[in-house]
Amino acid sequence: MILATAGEPRRPEESPLFAPFAELVRVAQAEPLLRQLYPWTGMWELHFSRCTEIRHTWDIPYIGTLGDGRYHVEGPSRTSPRIAETDNAQAAVTMVIDRLPTHCGPAFIGSAEELAAYEGARDSR
Repeated sequence: MILATAGEPRRPEESPLFAPFAELVRVAQAEPLLRQLYPWTGMWELHFSRCTEIRHTWDIPYIGTLGDGRYHVEGPSRTSPRIAETDNAQAAVTMVIDRLPTHCGPAFIGSAEELAAYEGARDSR
């Protein structure tokens, strides 16, 4: 759904962030490692979760669009420092891929709490 709506034509008076965000979504969707995760968006940011339900995981960096058509990579949490800024959607996506947690994907069907319980039980075996 994100891919289908990110590139929809917009009125010229709308945000200049539409085109860079649509490019970001297309580039991220082309990456097999990110396609395994659950994407979600907010505030012109593209996030990835290791689970499919709310409350999502916050252990993967996210990418936001800047007003000048550039991108920033931050995270994994809102309190983490900015990792970098770049002019290139592919570079931003690569930064996220390089920072994926080990054993990341496919997305767990359930919430972050259910994922943590599943991983805890699995690891205690």
